[in-house]
Amino acid sequence: MLNRQHIDPGLYRDAMSRYAGHVQLVTTAMGELRRGVTITAACSVSDNPASVLICLNNTNPKNEIFFRSGIFALNTLGAHHQSVADAFSGRTSLANDDRFDSARFEMLVTGAPVLADALAAFDCRVIDIKEMPTHNVIFGEVAAVRFSEKHPALIYMNRDYHAL
Repeated sequence: MLNRQHIDPGLYRDAMSRYAGHVQLVTTAMGELRRGVTITAACSVSDNPASVLICLNNTNPKNEIFFRSGIFALNTLGAHHQSVADAFSGRTSLANDDRFDSARFEMLVTGAPVLADALAAFDCRVIDIKEMPTHNVIFGEVAAVRFSEKHPALIYMNRDYHAL
């Protein structure tokens, strides 16, 4: 049996704030309902079949739609998307519909909202969900991909945005 040493969550978050992450907007839809969340916890899983994973807070009841819809779009944000990142992060007090009105969204294959000018967009079908204490890890098989012109990336580090 492992002897587990528990790390203080605040200390852990402070250390993770030094970890640079590419800012992403993950979106989903179910019927008329839409939801979008700014995240940095996303990555490629495989190129065959093309798949990605995202991590979402499972203590926020508004995120339940991600766990039930069966679809999501992972939208890679550029430096020019900082206001979009703020809108979907909760840094602003915008209502959900106003958040989606802050940018142009389209549909590709699954019906998840795709940011029209995302640096890259991965339209995904959920293939697995792993529940962890505070977050769910959602695996998606990529049904469609699209990318735009090259622009500087939006990075989050030391609790602030940076361009790369």
